[in-house]
Amino acid sequence: MPHTVTETESLQAMQMAFDLAPVGLCVSRHRVVVFCNDVFARQFGYEVPDLLGAPFAMLYPTPDEFANIGEQGEAVMRETGLYSDERIMRRRDGSLFWCHASGRASDRADPFACAVWMFEDISQRRPVTTPLTPREREVAKHLVAGLTSKQIARVLDLSPRTVEAHRARLMTKHKAATQGELVAKLLGHV
Repeated sequence: MPHTVTETESLQAMQMAFDLAPVGLCVSRHRVVVFCNDVFARQFGYEVPDLLGAPFAMLYPTPDEFANIGEQGEAVMRETGLYSDERIMRRRDGSLFWCHASGRASDRADPFACAVWMFEDISQRRPVTTPLTPREREVAKHLVAGLTSKQIARVLDLSPRTVEAHRARLMTKHKAATQGELVAKLLGHV
């Protein structure tokens, strides 16, 4: 006779899956952490209790980056219910690292009311090797996603010439001769 899974067993299995996931997981309400697993906390340099009730803003390099990514993410989540990108985040000690983030809203009409997020530290394959300004980090994020300077300008509400200036500074800082080489260096392939 097959075993019928009880509600308690089902909840225990879900909790175990959440706790043992190999990536950071969290549930947020209005961009505040309400629940997270140990992997999520550790990759940012915290313990789980430190993050419960904490605003996501403290995990970003700057308040502007928190606001800008929030605006971009909210627009996409209203349209699709999902958002995913690779971005630079900040650990408790102030060090920066590349992170893949992916989230799903419980309600597309109000995507930040409640969302489930996955954060994966990808710094092993894409280390932050050069200090960048917040705007350079934003431009770099979009360059590695394959956007052109004109597309980046539209997303960031800048002129294409301004984006080109930031791209040129990135190339100088990373000692890249071409945009392809710059992207390879940003991705940690060179």
